[in-house]
Amino acid sequence: MDATNAIKKFVLENYLFTDDDSALANGDSLIRKGIVDSTGMLELISHLEDTYAIKVENAEMIPANFDSIDTIGAFVASKRAP
Repeated sequence: MDATNAIKKFVLENYLFTDDDSALANGDSLIRKGIVDSTGMLELISHLEDTYAIKVENAEMIPANFDSIDTIGAFVASKRAP
């Protein structure tokens, strides 16, 4: 399973309490749709750091990096790139 799919699975199970892939499109805004609040975002970031062995700097904690499954997947990929 690639990172984007794994991240989506995590969000579905932990914030929407479902395993229905159609409940959330990869481009849907997690913030505007009220799926993830500030506390949830910190939990998500902690999960990403633990799972992908990355460090998210304070300056990187912006909507452009964490607004949707697609942007989170791209951010994780950029952090893992050599």
